[in-house]
Amino acid sequence: MITSRSLLAVILVLTFVTLSFAQSGFVKTGGAIFEVNGKPYYFIGTNYWYGSLLGLEKNKKRGLDRLRKELDFLKSQGVTNLRLLGGAEGSGLINGVIRVGPPLQPTQGQFNDDVLKGLDIVLAEMGKRDMKGVIFISNNWEWSGGFQQYLIWNGLVPKDQETRKLTWDEQRDIVSKFYGCAKCKESYNLHLSRMVDRTNTVTGERYIDDTAIMAWELGNEPRPMRPYAHNDYKAWISDVSALIKSKDKNHLVTIGHEGFMGTESLELFEQIHADKNVDYLAIHIWAKNWGWFTGDKLAEGFPNVMEKATEYVARHIPIAKKLNKPLVLEEFGLPRDQHSFDPSSSTDYRDKYFAKMLSFVGNQPGGDPVVAGANFWAFGGTARPVKGQIFWKAGDEYMGDPPMEEQGLNTIFDSDKSTWKVLSSTARAIRNR
Repeated sequence: MITSRSLLAVILVLTFVTLSFAQSGFVKTGGAIFEVNGKPYYFIGTNYWYGSLLGLEKNKKRGLDRLRKELDFLKSQGVTNLRLLGGAEGSGLINGVIRVGPPLQPTQGQFNDDVLKGLDIVLAEMGKRDMKGVIFISNNWEWSGGFQQYLIWNGLVPKDQETRKLTWDEQRDIVSKFYGCAKCKESYNLHLSRMVDRTNTVTGERYIDDTAIMAWELGNEPRPMRPYAHNDYKAWISDVSALIKSKDKNHLVTIGHEGFMGTESLELFEQIHADKNVDYLAIHIWAKNWGWFTGDKLAEGFPNVMEKATEYVARHIPIAKKLNKPLVLEEFGLPRDQHSFDPSSSTDYRDKYFAKMLSFVGNQPGGDPVVAGANFWAFGGTARPVKGQIFWKAGDEYMGDPPMEEQGLNTIFDSDKSTWKVLSSTARAIRNR
């Protein structure tokens, strides 16, 4: 016969076991490595920013069916870490392009919580497949609204510059004002809180308790943009990181940084990642954007690409070691051979480049490994470019390339067999270590 006291004891034990199990899958840092359940966690991942938007598609074939098919494919290839867009801001033209959406924050301070159902869905599906996600909260760049939209809302962008294509200097002048704009930062914090404080409508689980989330990321490539903004930039990173940690003690926090190219200062890069609430470092590597090869002459410039990329990673490893925090190669991409956008064209140079970048994960010579993961840019899954059309238009399926870039430029499709051979073999080697 079970007494009430015995029954209570059983309930307490089951509750403890349930809570222990629920907490067991969070990614933590153990010095310069990640850990899950006390074991080292190294990963091969991808940028899948549009994954949080697929569940919002009314057409199931373009939405939920596509999402499930793509997640199954990624899992089968050993790609289990996904970098996701949290929520876009505003709508319409910005910097000459139509941004992605629908927006979580259509107008300043007003939120469409239904948009987060897309994030609910992808996290629920990832949880079923034991995948981890890094969610970036906003964007330095215009393609999801981002910092420029906050500045537009608060009257800090000249009317003639709100929608037209900006020069690089104009964009730097505008975005650098974000870090000193109190109202902009207040709205960003509301945007952040909408996600961090959320309960998943699919699973009924609070986001802060969801082991499918690895980390919250302050933004996609937040740059100070101008030297005068450095102090406000550092203060913003410190303030936002502390805010996230005050709400969520289970998940990691990172900045979403490019490395030296994002600050033009390794000293500043080190200072912002030394913050006690920033758990790991990230760098991005963009050979084409940074002029490591010219125009469509990838073949001629490829030796320089390999040399520069290797050197770029090497410059940041000592900082990670000094701070005793993991380092992630969070973005790296390369066009197809002959700079083609055609999914049927070859990817010989990209495959060699990916093999080199992935080789750093958990495998630095001459010391303890600090490169703990790599997320290639970017997965395009089952989508394909529209023939005869270079840039994205509203209503097109999303793929890895954002609207301001040629569709197919850096996207890895599910049909890219030689690239997947490189990715899957590396993922398998990491699992077998």
